[in-house]
Amino acid sequence: MKPIQTTKRALRRFLLETQLLLHPREERASSAAAMRERVMNVIRRLECVQIDPVSAVRPNQHLALAARIPGYEPGILNELLRDHQVFEYLANAACMIPIDQYPIFEPVRQRLRERTQAHIDQLGPVAEQVLQRLENEGPLSAKSFETDQRVQGYWDNVSAKTKATSHALNLLTDAALIRIVGRQGNQRLFDVTRRSVSAGLLESAERIGTSEALDAMMQQYFRAYRVFEPSDPRLGWQRLTARERREAIERRVESGEVAPVQVAGLKSLYYILSSDLGRFSVHQDEDRMLGDKPDEEGPIRFLPPLDNLLWSRKRLKDLFDFEYRWEIYTPAVKRKYGYYAMPILAGDRLVGRMDPRLDSKKRHLTVQLLQFDREIDFTDRLSQNVQSALDSFARTHGADTFSVERYAFGHEDGGPTLTAF
Repeated sequence: MKPIQTTKRALRRFLLETQLLLHPREERASSAAAMRERVMNVIRRLECVQIDPVSAVRPNQHLALAARIPGYEPGILNELLRDHQVFEYLANAACMIPIDQYPIFEPVRQRLRERTQAHIDQLGPVAEQVLQRLENEGPLSAKSFETDQRVQGYWDNVSAKTKATSHALNLLTDAALIRIVGRQGNQRLFDVTRRSVSAGLLESAERIGTSEALDAMMQQYFRAYRVFEPSDPRLGWQRLTARERREAIERRVESGEVAPVQVAGLKSLYYILSSDLGRFSVHQDEDRMLGDKPDEEGPIRFLPPLDNLLWSRKRLKDLFDFEYRWEIYTPAVKRKYGYYAMPILAGDRLVGRMDPRLDSKKRHLTVQLLQFDREIDFTDRLSQNVQSALDSFARTHGADTFSVERYAFGHEDGGPTLTAF
């Protein structure tokens, strides 16, 4: 199939639309039930939302949903988890996934069972006791299990610091013998899988063939990314070699499932689903009509570091001319933009970063750095839009007031030094 010729702007606007980030957000839902259904619909359309416990303001999953849903509250996602409408498991990473997708992740569960079984056996009676208590008393949190025994856990570098029972919970969760079925603050609630997944879904998981499941996972990946390419090591959320990734896409181009796209100014191809060609053509036409209209005067959104749009750093650089690195693991003295710098989306451009901290007791949001890339035309209108969006962001996440400690223009490594204004 001959590649479709397009521009960066057309492809990124298509991407933003499919990520529910292009157009102004809908009005607030009229009832709690309507809000719950809207949240579920957004998760279905995104395919999954990545989970992360770091909470400079709120955890990633809540910031990602709030960026798309006015009036969103974290308790809604917790309700969906408790009521088994979504499940936590590995997709792009640890994610919230619609429960009806449970069967297709059977190959991942099988792989993790094989990897964890020896470690579960090492824990012996501890793992058995944890499983038995969950059978009899679940759901339970890690705090419900007392032990003085410490073992080498997932996050222990040298010494054994993890409670043996907590390690057992993590291993049993990876092996899908138990599931996370709720959250109370930072505490996860666990229960046995057979009681928290419907019999029909469990039967489907047992019946599904490996090739069918892997193909379904690949399709879900395509729907989640919408604009993808074979250099991504996470392609299909499977462990594929570079050659296998290329072949997987080439087969689907030949079958007509996937269409190649050549972006002006880029050497490598991107790909979209053929079923999205109609939607994409609208953005092709719109791009020609927009002409020189500024990109950055649309709605403002602040995206958390693990937002779905940011999963591919290469795609950000290629389509948005934006370089992004989450500096959480960078030594403080070497950080340029801050521990929790959130990209700022303005219309169809990524224009800078915002590094926030929420003081929930004082109900105040402090922005330690509000930074804009030097090439951005920082108009009065953009300034007003950002200030209004900051006020909305603060109130959405529990603050009555906000302040900005530092403003700056600047670039990533290799560019001019950050300068205040």
